[in-house]
Amino acid sequence: MTFDPLPPGWQDLPARDRLLHTAHALFYRDGIRATGIDRVIAESGVTKVTFYRHFPSKNDLICAYLEYRHTGWMAWFADALQRHAHALPAGTDRTRALAPALAEWLGSQHFRGCAFINSVSELGDTVPEVLEIAQRHKRDMTALLAGLLPASAQRAQIAQALTLVVEGAIVRVQMGEPVAEVVAAVSRLTDGLLAAPLQRKR
Repeated sequence: MTFDPLPPGWQDLPARDRLLHTAHALFYRDGIRATGIDRVIAESGVTKVTFYRHFPSKNDLICAYLEYRHTGWMAWFADALQRHAHALPAGTDRTRALAPALAEWLGSQHFRGCAFINSVSELGDTVPEVLEIAQRHKRDMTALLAGLLPASAQRAQIAQALTLVVEGAIVRVQMGEPVAEVVAAVSRLTDGLLAAPLQRKR
């Protein structure tokens, strides 16, 4: 199970939702700059008047797309981490759920990298709201990863490091590296991060 850009039955949704789902699929797959408003309108089956009633500008649609992506992806990621953590043998560190959870997404046919990194790369600082949404997404992801860790003085630092591991995995798969190799590296790095604080205490 992964976060599907176009959920079943989206064609039967109200106009605003169809626009948002269509934009989500196109922006994520093809890029924001490469996707014009006319294409979103045509593929969602609404009129131009209807579009501008719901989204006064393309920037408004971009922000709505990222907010929708954030909510949906975070819900999927939290569920994936929980499922894989529950499948671990008793007493196993919960961070070992990270690698198999990522494997679901990185190996998905819908994977096109991180929507938030991609958006910031495309738009830079031309739409400040995009950077704000992307930064919030990464903070929330880091907080979710921190929830896998046992309480310690290094918890926040390790969670930040795990976020960097996730970001690196995303980029490596985007660059064509086999998912299995990237996921194996995630496992090794995760184990190393957890062992490092213990070594420093000796």
